[in-house]
Amino acid sequence: MAEYGEWTQKGSTLSDVTAKKEYGVDQDFIVKGIRAGKLEYREGVIWGNPYIRILRGQLEQYIAEELGRDHLLHIKHQTELRKIKKEISSLKKKMGELQARKTELEKQVTKEESEKGP
Repeated sequence: MAEYGEWTQKGSTLSDVTAKKEYGVDQDFIVKGIRAGKLEYREGVIWGNPYIRILRGQLEQYIAEELGRDHLLHIKHQTELRKIKKEISSLKKKMGELQARKTELEKQVTKEESEKGP
């Protein structure tokens, strides 16, 4: 089962909602894995809403067993691609903002230099 400290390592656990977003599995799939003894879980509540927390490594292994390793790799690649596209979009937006600020500052510097004169 879980190795020592696995529950406390950053990124090693995920909620049932995050599992649905990242791996495309629903809560029934997770519950089936818990009942089969393939997944360890902990229950949690945030803002009065209950959720199930599971170990990422166990979930990936269970998905590979039930749906196939190819399915798991396909889903992981889709998730990574989505994150990369989001990051690129964010960087493009930031680049546009910086470019606009650069242009504004260049105009001000040119104006100040021309007012100074020789």
